[in-house]
Amino acid sequence: MVARSIYFNIGSRLPDGGIRIGGGAPVVVQTMCNTSTDDIEASLAQCRAMAAAGAELIRLTTQGLKQVESLRLIRDRLRAEGILTPLVADIHFLAEAALAAATVADKVRINPGNFAKEHEVACAKFRELIALCKEHGTAIRIGLNHGSLGERITQRYGATPLAMKEAVMEWLRMCVSADFYDVVVSLKASNTLVMVEAYRLLYAAMRDELGLLFPLHLGVTEAGGGEEGRIKSAVGIGTLLGEGIGDTIRVSLTEDPVHEIPAGRQIVAAIAEGYSPRGGRTVVEASRWEEFIIKGSCLWGPSLLDKRIDDISLEGSTIGGEPVSEADGERFRDMLLQACRRRFTRPEYIACPGCGRTLYDLESTFNEVKRRTSHLVGLKIAVMGCVVNGPGEMADADYGYVGEGRGHVTLYRGKTPVLRYIPQEEAIDKLLELIESDRK
Repeated sequence: MVARSIYFNIGSRLPDGGIRIGGGAPVVVQTMCNTSTDDIEASLAQCRAMAAAGAELIRLTTQGLKQVESLRLIRDRLRAEGILTPLVADIHFLAEAALAAATVADKVRINPGNFAKEHEVACAKFRELIALCKEHGTAIRIGLNHGSLGERITQRYGATPLAMKEAVMEWLRMCVSADFYDVVVSLKASNTLVMVEAYRLLYAAMRDELGLLFPLHLGVTEAGGGEEGRIKSAVGIGTLLGEGIGDTIRVSLTEDPVHEIPAGRQIVAAIAEGYSPRGGRTVVEASRWEEFIIKGSCLWGPSLLDKRIDDISLEGSTIGGEPVSEADGERFRDMLLQACRRRFTRPEYIACPGCGRTLYDLESTFNEVKRRTSHLVGLKIAVMGCVVNGPGEMADADYGYVGEGRGHVTLYRGKTPVLRYIPQEEAIDKLLELIESDRK
């Protein structure tokens, strides 16, 4: 069967006709606000900065009907300023918010794992959403997260890439039955192996069962920040783009989200320049460090991930025309092997980028947790903004720091909350005390 590639224009109602996704169009680089959507001025300022940096799609947290109205105000102000970047409403738990957002946003992101408590209700509400999106020219992202698969699916398939594929295929069949094709799909995970395998399985299932290739949005969720976040994202996203899988991407960083855009563009450029196992490159030539680690991750990451190689050689690779220093080379090598799940030489951090649901200073907290736990080689430590995906995405972490209400945190040992609703200013000390107590 020759599969047909689906494509559509997100924001087709806009004066410029919006952005084409899928069907061989250039890869779209997107990002997400980490402001409260109800803070109109802060969200506007962030959207302006994102648009100026080249974001082609901007997502905003839309927890409920109040946030839908805030999104409407933000949309209208941006359009009045001539900023036509399509806007995406990010929905969790409240199907009614998705239905309302379909009349406001250019795309509505829903999560099959938490769209409604009962599966039958979720399916009925999704059909309502499809009808509304058809009427208003709104696209849908079926955005599945490994950490929020839902009990119904995990009881059948476990928390596996297969479960992720099966969950999404149910929803895609509903779209096809309703003759609705303005759909993008994502299957994100913080584990690069799980993420890559899930997308590969879904791509094959769409091709072989549906005969339709819906556009795919790629990302490694909770990748963290700094060098590690960029390397981890480049491994997962670059592996798939190098195989011709993927139409839009987000590099999720626990930083100012404006930083996600150049990182995403560098991954796309690296693949275009042949930095993938199929591209014919054997060494990396970069003008600066960030470019080097992204190109190197795209070039060697897939082969490490698939266990075709066990190590890398940086001989011949250059930064600014100079050979990579031994110290920098070893640091990159260690981070790359860890991102590919091959060898662990430092703590493993799982950290979300934050969004409008985050009610504490996530970036500075994450950096402080990293600073104070850098000696704990082999431990997996999660720092999560809220409980939406937090407990699920950090399911294989040894310890978790999860926002729970304004200025408060719950600490986890594995999947179990052990210290609940403690003040943020005490939480890192309590986390270290918990870890040290367990190590005695």
